[in-house]
Amino acid sequence: MSSSIGPVPAGAQTPTGAAKPARKLLIRTWGCQMNVYDSGRMADILAPLGYAPTESAEEADMVILNTCHIREKASEKVFSDLGRLRETKKARAAEGRQTVIAVAGCVAQAEGTEITARAPWVDIVLGPQTYHRLPEMVARASRAAGAVIETDFPAEDKFDHLPEARATQGPVAFLTIQEGCDKFCSFCVVPYTRGAEFSRPPEAIIAEARQLAAGGAREIALLGQNVNAWAGEAQSGAKWRLARLLRELAEIPGVARLRYTTSHPRDMDDDLIAAHGDIPALMPYLHLPVQSGSDRVLAAMNRGHKADLYLRLADRLREARPDIALTSDFIVGHPGETAADFDATMRLVERVGFAGAYSFKYSARPGTPAAGQPNAVPEAEKDARLQTLQGVLRQQQDGFNRACVGRVVDVLITGMGRHPGQVAGRSPWLQPVHATGAAPVGAVVPMQLRAAHPNSLSATMAHQESAAA
Repeated sequence: MSSSIGPVPAGAQTPTGAAKPARKLLIRTWGCQMNVYDSGRMADILAPLGYAPTESAEEADMVILNTCHIREKASEKVFSDLGRLRETKKARAAEGRQTVIAVAGCVAQAEGTEITARAPWVDIVLGPQTYHRLPEMVARASRAAGAVIETDFPAEDKFDHLPEARATQGPVAFLTIQEGCDKFCSFCVVPYTRGAEFSRPPEAIIAEARQLAAGGAREIALLGQNVNAWAGEAQSGAKWRLARLLRELAEIPGVARLRYTTSHPRDMDDDLIAAHGDIPALMPYLHLPVQSGSDRVLAAMNRGHKADLYLRLADRLREARPDIALTSDFIVGHPGETAADFDATMRLVERVGFAGAYSFKYSARPGTPAAGQPNAVPEAEKDARLQTLQGVLRQQQDGFNRACVGRVVDVLITGMGRHPGQVAGRSPWLQPVHATGAAPVGAVVPMQLRAAHPNSLSATMAHQESAAA
């Protein structure tokens, strides 16, 4: 590999005085918003080395695949993409251009050396806890033959080694406050790929939030594998919980909206429930995965809660914030799930009423406890149960959207609509909204919701309604 890859900033002067052209960086991201956040921070880290973003693999001097291990056949999809990148790398090499290929994220953490064994043209493999070391890895890859593999869980906090975010994320910004998981659900790889639960200190979070707001963010979404388990230690030694952090963030000038995801029912404490009624900036929306309505299956999943706890949480959240929209995750066909267990899930769905949900068939993840459990549910039965569940969830989502029609709500403008003269934005319940008219990106505009469509709501701006009246 060429030794030309090194810490030379874009536009820096070479010894001859000529400006060195910027290198091009392509990052492909799969999975959750935490991966999106991580990809942004990797771009920030590599910018001082002269890497500028591109969308073209043919232009890219470095390609990072930031992977997710949650979905089925995640590894196969990564290796399929790597196969295509191999040909691109060969074609660029024939033209005298070098290409660094890196695999990051949870597949990298889980697969490790298997990636370079199957795809020896990969130069760097790094887990989600080590990307702050990317400049060092790039330098090592440029000097050495063979791949650089970094999948340890380092003792140092990676957030202490990250540069300040360089690029604004726009009117909606994501901010990781917590990583890892100590829950060890039987079906999940996150504890093995992201490590133990870690909470960033409140001062660091508040400082980053202020920077995001100064860069134009009006809505900040706090991220974590178990975000409501966040327990940051302040410089004073005091332990903060999420409700206190939300109250502090709501006071930052420019921050109009706050959200957090993803939560665990076991970590919904009294203060956090109350915060949904007390903090106007905290949007009336909560993603709270339940996975199953059967206590027997929840125990097999090692979820640590029963269906009744979830139902009581839903009631208490609606007491605190009557207009709150609840969404959730469901897995059907976990090993040993019976027809009676599935019926219990359907009863919970009918009892709660969800504004949206993600639902999946169980698929085994190597190394997880559930992967070795007996009594696998036949695929045909999993298919049938999933279709039944999704049919009811779609009806509930459609019903929630239709119930919003006629209301005047604040919509955060996030960009232009699909048609000329349209703007697009998000409702307080995270629904996509489009309306005819003009408004700047980042504005919060009162709109009357006029119609519900399969994937969005149409609206008119409230001032237009007043003028027509």
